[in-house]
Amino acid sequence: MFLAIRELSFARLRFALMGAVIALIAVLMVMLSGLSVGLVRDGVSGLQNLPVTSFAFARNVQHDSAFSRSVVDISAVDAWAGQPGVAQAAPFGNSLVNGRTDQGTEVDLALFGVRPDSFLSPPVGEGDRLGAADGIVVSPTALDAGLRVGDTVTVARLGTRLRVVGVTEQQDTFGHVDVAYLPLAAWQAIRSGTAPGVELPQRAAAEITAVAIRADDGKSVDLAAGDAVAGTESMTLNESYGASPGYTAETTTLQLIQGFLYAISALVAGAFFAVWAIQRKAEVAVLRALGASTGWVLRDAVTQAFVLLVAAVAVGVGVGLALGAAITGSGIPFALSMPSVSAAAVGLVVLGLVGAGAAVLRITSVDPATALGGNR
Repeated sequence: MFLAIRELSFARLRFALMGAVIALIAVLMVMLSGLSVGLVRDGVSGLQNLPVTSFAFARNVQHDSAFSRSVVDISAVDAWAGQPGVAQAAPFGNSLVNGRTDQGTEVDLALFGVRPDSFLSPPVGEGDRLGAADGIVVSPTALDAGLRVGDTVTVARLGTRLRVVGVTEQQDTFGHVDVAYLPLAAWQAIRSGTAPGVELPQRAAAEITAVAIRADDGKSVDLAAGDAVAGTESMTLNESYGASPGYTAETTTLQLIQGFLYAISALVAGAFFAVWAIQRKAEVAVLRALGASTGWVLRDAVTQAFVLLVAAVAVGVGVGLALGAAITGSGIPFALSMPSVSAAAVGLVVLGLVGAGAAVLRITSVDPATALGGNR
């Protein structure tokens, strides 16, 4: 008899309104998912693209600002390179600077100081790789800010001139600022405030931000043992994302909003089907009087909710993907990720079913005689 399926057609306006609400929630989930992925990519893609498994920072450094506060002696690189399971270890420098191109364009850059012959030297999609003492390799997103291969960037207050020699293959940003790779010696001079033409102080030449570590394939590194030898404090690559400016606050906020939307979805679906269950109490009583079991009634109601939720979420996801595609590349940190979108869609359907199932459970054990007015 499938009463629930017939009701979808009979009361299509009511179900259409309910479906529209769920579809709007699905649109919001897709947009929030895109913002989450986009913000993460804009905040730490420069770190994500580094071929490292962990960073060794200064001991007792504040974790949420390790990249800006850590100062490690370069001798720690050799100490880490000799640890079991370490394939390679290399010095890594990080700092944020302001600059101006010869055309007068103001640019902000996150400088990644690396040795040009180390595994940290990035592959390029345009121009040349690192090598020249004053050469920098920038993120493709820096081209949107007005940089071009061959341009010269003058670092504010120091007057150090850096020449753009190449562009990385993919987006490299750190703290929502375009990354520029440069030779370690040039980074040390800028960080220490050494003016152009002045010899780099010995102290500055021995200081780096962290030791970048890459483990052997299929092996793990005992970070605690390495820290004890090198006098450092290590974080895995994923843990180091939290040291990027604003990363933890942004991701936590969006995850909290997504969690509330999931809860709202379950409550909305549950409230609708609770009201609907009360209205169809007499029909369920007839089914029970004809011999329908409690399990059959529950399955019939959940099937009705499943059809509505899947259809509404599919429409909402489609609209969300269209909106997301329209704003991608517009300067908003937004990136569509199908695994994230799929997880959000499945989560909405599952939680909606939970809410609907809880709402209709109360009528599955209704007494037919009572529901049909037999007690009067």
